[in-house]
Amino acid sequence: MRNTLKAATIESKFPLLSVEHGCIISKDADITVAFRVDLPELFTVTSAEYEAIHSAWAKAVKVLPDYSVIQKQDWFTKENYKPETDREDMSFLSRSFERHFNERPYLNHTCFLYLTKTTKERMRMQSNFSSLCRGNIIPKEVNKDTAVKFLEAVGQFERIVNDSGFVRLTRLASDEITGTPESAGLIEKYFALSLDDTTCLEDMELGADGLRVGDKHICLHTVSDVEDLPGTVGTDMRYERLSTDRSDCRLSFAAPIGLLLSCDHVYNQYIFLDDSAENLRKFEKSARNMQSLSRYSRGNQINKEWVDKYLNEAHSFGLTSVRAHFNVIAWSDDAEELKHIRNDVGSQLALMECKPRHNTTDAATLYWAAMPGNAGDFPSEESFYTFIEPALCFFTGETNYKSSPSPFGIKMCDRVSGKPLHVDISDLPMKKGITTNRNKFVLGPSGSGKSFFMNHLVRQYWEQGTHVVLVDTGNSYQGLCEMIRRKTKGEDGIYFTYTEESPISFNPFYTDDCVFDVEKKDSIKTLLLTLWKSEDDRVSKTESGELGSAVSAYIERIRADRSIVPSFNTFYEFMRDDYRRELEEREIKVSKEDFNIDNMLTTLRQYYRGGRFDFLLNSDKNIDLLSKRFIVFEIDSIKENKELFPVVTIIIMEAFINKMRRLKGVRKQLIVEEAWKALSSANMAEYLKYMYKTVRKYFGEAVVVTQEVDDIIASPVVKESIINNSDCKILLDQRKYMNKFDSIQALLGLTEKEKGQILSINMANNPSRKYKEVWFGLGGVQSAVYATEVSAEEYMTYTTEETEKLEVMQKTEELGGNIELAIKQIAESKRNKN
Repeated sequence: MRNTLKAATIESKFPLLSVEHGCIISKDADITVAFRVDLPELFTVTSAEYEAIHSAWAKAVKVLPDYSVIQKQDWFTKENYKPETDREDMSFLSRSFERHFNERPYLNHTCFLYLTKTTKERMRMQSNFSSLCRGNIIPKEVNKDTAVKFLEAVGQFERIVNDSGFVRLTRLASDEITGTPESAGLIEKYFALSLDDTTCLEDMELGADGLRVGDKHICLHTVSDVEDLPGTVGTDMRYERLSTDRSDCRLSFAAPIGLLLSCDHVYNQYIFLDDSAENLRKFEKSARNMQSLSRYSRGNQINKEWVDKYLNEAHSFGLTSVRAHFNVIAWSDDAEELKHIRNDVGSQLALMECKPRHNTTDAATLYWAAMPGNAGDFPSEESFYTFIEPALCFFTGETNYKSSPSPFGIKMCDRVSGKPLHVDISDLPMKKGITTNRNKFVLGPSGSGKSFFMNHLVRQYWEQGTHVVLVDTGNSYQGLCEMIRRKTKGEDGIYFTYTEESPISFNPFYTDDCVFDVEKKDSIKTLLLTLWKSEDDRVSKTESGELGSAVSAYIERIRADRSIVPSFNTFYEFMRDDYRRELEEREIKVSKEDFNIDNMLTTLRQYYRGGRFDFLLNSDKNIDLLSKRFIVFEIDSIKENKELFPVVTIIIMEAFINKMRRLKGVRKQLIVEEAWKALSSANMAEYLKYMYKTVRKYFGEAVVVTQEVDDIIASPVVKESIINNSDCKILLDQRKYMNKFDSIQALLGLTEKEKGQILSINMANNPSRKYKEVWFGLGGVQSAVYATEVSAEEYMTYTTEETEKLEVMQKTEELGGNIELAIKQIAESKRNKN
C-alpha cells in the first residue's frame, strides 16, 4: 500500500554530519564552533559599559573571515523553583523559607553563540533550497586550509570578547553538543524546545498552518526588512520604570524581547559576513541603474538617495557591509495562550520601535536554520543590509541574577521574578580581591525594612556557625533571640536588657575554662578604673599597675581555691581584706597619693553587696560569653545612665575582643544598631574605630546600622574610620533623602551607576508579593539590588510589631514553651486568612 502522508523522518532531512573536536560539521561542509555566553546581570550595567560591550563584539566580529555567520541564540524558558528541603541540617526557618518559594515561576536565561564558516554559494541560497526542501543531501568535502584559518579567527574572537571583562565565552565540548546517555545535548534540546537534561524528542509539524513541536505551538516574529527597523538604534535604552529625574536605569536596546518578555521564547540574532567590497560594488551598480531610471519613477530617485547614503557612510567611516536578521520564536502548550503571547511579542517589538511582523511564510525554514550548526541554511531573502555596529545593537546585553558559587552566604531574591538566590557578601568578594575586609555599613531610614533585613542576615550567619554580638536600641532582635534561646534550651540566645524587675547583670570574673589571658585581665582592669575614676580624672601609672596586680592576684586565688565564687563581691572582699593587708606589709610602702585603696573601695562600694548597683557585676547565672554564639545587648533604656552605660560598653568590648582573640578560625560578627547612641561614649567610639581596623585579621566583621545621615556626618569616628573601612555598603530605600542624596553619595563615595541603582529601590515592586528591596555595594566594583522576601514563619520571628510579638509569646506559653510550633501555627492561620 502506498503512503500518501507528506511526512518525512528527521534523519532524511538532517543537515548535520558529525561533531568532531568540539566543531559541528554540516553535510554541506559548514564548520560551526559553539560557545556558552555569560552576560552581565540585569540592572547592573551603565551606558558606558554597554558601549564597551558593543565595542568588544564589533572588534571580535571583524576578525572573522568572509562568508562567516555569527548566530547568537538566547533561550528564555519558564521554570518553577524547586526548594531544597531535603537537607538534614536545615533549620525550621530555612525550611520555611524554601517552602514559601515552592513552585515560584521565573524566567531562566541561557545564551549560546554559534560561529559558522560557510561558502559564498551557501550564503546566497534562498528558502526554496533549504535542506528541508531537498530530497537528499550529498555531503561535501571540508577545505582544510579554510578550516584552519577559520579556527584561528575563532580563537581571536573568543580572546577579544573575554578580554572585555563584561562578557564571558566558554567553548562547548562535543558531549555538550551531542549529549550523553545520561543527559540531552544542545541539538536534542533545540528539537524539543527545552533545556532540560532529561528532554525527549517528539514529533514535529513544519506546515503552512504553523509550527508545532510535540505539544508546543510556535509563533515566529521576524525583523528582516529595512522597513521594519526603528529610525535610530543604540547600544542601550533608558528603563523608565526604575529611573527617576535624578538617576538613570539602563538596559540593552534589545531587552524588551529578552528578559522583559515573560514567556517561553528563543531570540535569534544573525550577522552574515559577505564580501563587503563586492556588496558595495553591487550597490554602486544598483545606484547607477536607479539614477538612469529616476525620470520614470520617483521611487527610483528616492531609493538612489538611500543607497548613496549607505555608500557614503561605508566609505567615509570605513564600515563593513553585512547582512542581519533577528527573530523571536515563542511557544506555548495552549493554543489560546499562544494568541496572547503573539500579542506580547508584537508589543515588545513595538517598544523597540520595530514593526512587528508575524512570519508564517518562512517560519519552518527559519526554525530549521536556527538549529545549532545549521546557520548556512538560512534563507538569504530574510536578511537586510546594514553595518556591523547597528546590527550589534540588537544583541541582548544582560542576563538574570545568578547565585554565588560560594558555600557561605545569605538567601535573597531576584527583584524581577522573586526567585531565591544565594548571595555571598563576605567571603567570595575577599577571595576575588573585590574587597579587603568583611566590614559592613548599613543605612536605611525608618520604615525601610532595615531591622527586618538585619534579622534575616544575622539569623543565616548564626545558622552557619557565626558568633554574633549585637548592640541594639529598640528590641529589634528580641523575637529571634528568644527563638534561639528556646531552641538551644537556654544554651544560646543571651539577651541583656535593663528593666526595673530584671535589671541588666553580668559577671566579668567568670569563665568556663578558668582561662584569663592578658586581654581579659586588661579589660577587667579597665572596667574597674572606669568604675573608680570619672572621665576627667587622670589615672597614674601606679594606680593602673596596682589595680592590674590586684586583678592577677585575685585570679590566682580563685584558681587555687575553687570554693570561692568568682564575682565582683568576692573581688571587693579580696581587695578590702587581703590586698590591703598585703600593701601594709610591704617593705616599700605605697603612699595614699600614689594609690588610695580606701578611696577606691569607697567609690566601688555601690557595686558591692547591698549597694545601689550590686546587681550589675554579680550575676549568679555564670554565663561565659565566649561560648555563646548569639548575644544581644539592648542598651536603649540605659544609654542616658552615666553610671551603667560606661560599664555596659566596656563589657560589650571585652566580650567581643575575647571572642576575636581566642576563637581561632571561627567567624565573628559585631553589629551596632543606631551606632550614634553607642558612640556617645568616648570608650565605645575609640573601640569601634579600633575594631573596624583590626577585626578583619581575626576572621571577623564589624557592622554599623544607622538611619540618620546627619548622625553619620556628625561623628568624625564614623565618617573617617567606619565608612572608609567598610568595603560592603548596604543601603535600603533612600527616596526620603532624594533631594539630599548628593551629600550621601559624596560621603559614601558612590558612583553614578550605584546612585541609579539605589534610587531605583522599591520603585517597581510587584504588588502581588510582599518584599522590600536592598542594595549591596562591594568595594565600588560590584553592586546590585536584591529583594528581602521571607516566609510567614520568618516574618513572625523577625517582627518588631508589639501586638505580633505578644501573640507569639502567648501562643508559645500555651504550647508549653515550643516557640517553633507556636510560630508555625500562627503563620498557617495567617496564610489561611489570606
